[in-house]
Formats: sequence, structure tokens, C-alpha cells
Amino acid sequence: MNFNLFGEPVPPVTKRIMVRSIEARYRNEVVRDDAPEWVSMRFTKPEQVYEMFRDLRRETKEHFVVLHLDGKNRIVCFDRVSIGSLNQAIVHPREVFKTACLSNAAAILLVHNHPTGDPNPSSEDIAITKRLKESGDILGIRVLDHIIVGDDEFLSFVERGLL
Repeated sequence: MNFNLFGEPVPPVTKRIMVRSIEARYRNEVVRDDAPEWVSMRFTKPEQVYEMFRDLRRETKEHFVVLHLDGKNRIVCFDRVSIGSLNQAIVHPREVFKTACLSNAAAILLVHNHPTGDPNPSSEDIAITKRLKESGDILGIRVLDHIIVGDDEFLSFVERGLL
């Protein structure tokens, strides 16, 4: 034990250990004010996803959104993974599945817009969808579909046989 100038004992210096703690927090966000009744029901058709996110067609930049679903295909939450430029948004499997794991999603639906209005998938769209499907298979989170929103129409990877 150490002593000060007056002969009094000085307690030993202790070091504080600081580490970051992580917590999942939800925040409510309005997607649409005039949502149809089925929004709180199960997602069974790509048209439902398009109807919910059709306002993305007005965006001038690509938005990549992931819907997290429970075991009955009801929305648990959604994650705006990326807002990009006119013709691309950066999407990485780590970013997509980080929040899907935190929300305990059983499945996900991928949604993004093409500001050009043409919903046909680019080679990059096809490649990232394949990569996300493979990542989801490893993690046990199903990728149910990828919807591309265009001007007054949409494309479903499942309906097109791309997923």
C-alpha cells in the first residue's frame, strides 16, 4: 500500500474498463398515410409490396429497403438500407442482415426503385439478389422476393423466375 506525505494510506489506482454495449431500438416511421387494410395482414403477393412502396417511384435516387417479416409473413419492421444515386445504391449483405438478425426476422422482402422508371433488373440487381439469397440461406432468414418499383409498374424476381 502507498502512503501520502502525511503518512495516510492512499488507495490503489483502479482502471475503469469501458466497452460499447449494443441494443436494438425500434423507431416508428410513417411509410404511407393511406395504407390499405391488408397491410397488417400477411404478405402473399408482390402486388401488396408494390402497393405499399409505390411512392418510391417519385424518388430521384435509388432507395433500397428491406422488410423484415415474422413467421407468418407479417411486417416486423423495415430498414432503409441505402439511399444511392440516380442509378445505383450500395448494398452489402452485412448491412441487410445485421438488422434482420436484430429484429428476429424469419424472412425478408427486398424492395428498391429505379428512378428511370424502367423496373427491369440490371446485372448488378441480379447479382446482389443472388448474393443476398445465399447469405440468407446461411443465416436461416429466407429472402422471399425482390421487388423493383418503376413508373406505374413493378417487377417481382419471383414472378420473373429470377429468385
